[in-house]
Amino acid sequence: MLPALYAVVTYVGGPLGEFIQNLRRELHPEQGHVPAHVTVLPPRPLVGSESEAMETLEIACSQASPFEVTLGEVETFIPTTPTVFIRIAHAAYKMRELHDSVNVGPLAYVEPLPYMPHMTIAKLSSADEAKAISEIAIQRWAAYDGPRNVRVETLTFVRGRDHTWTDLAPFQLGARLVSR
Repeated sequence: MLPALYAVVTYVGGPLGEFIQNLRRELHPEQGHVPAHVTVLPPRPLVGSESEAMETLEIACSQASPFEVTLGEVETFIPTTPTVFIRIAHAAYKMRELHDSVNVGPLAYVEPLPYMPHMTIAKLSSADEAKAISEIAIQRWAAYDGPRNVRVETLTFVRGRDHTWTDLAPFQLGARLVSR
């Protein structure tokens, strides 16, 4: 069994989240179960315990205020990885600041690639597959006439193993937890 990895995400609900979920189910059904989200901390091993990581998140989140980001265009990470995503076009710097504020202590990790705020549509197995999927995603995204803003106000600490992710705890930005 692979060791557990941990990540921090902000889930996206409402019409935008539903659109992304449906798009993911259409274009990459194997990942259709993954809720729409923007990753704040990509998957990583912990340097400490889960409880230490939660304490770190509670402190960092209490010092951050909720904010809004706007999604931009569909892009890919080709040739680095065959991933199709929607770029954060407005207030991406706030996502980077949030990333940096929680990438500390037991959550600290030197990531292999620079952090780029985005919403993943599909992680595929080949560049050719990603190119084909991105063309469809570009068309669907252009036709979508709903909201393109994401309110970042709750971060969720998740544990993953073998492509299955479990929510461990939510953290409100600008607030301290009353109890876990």
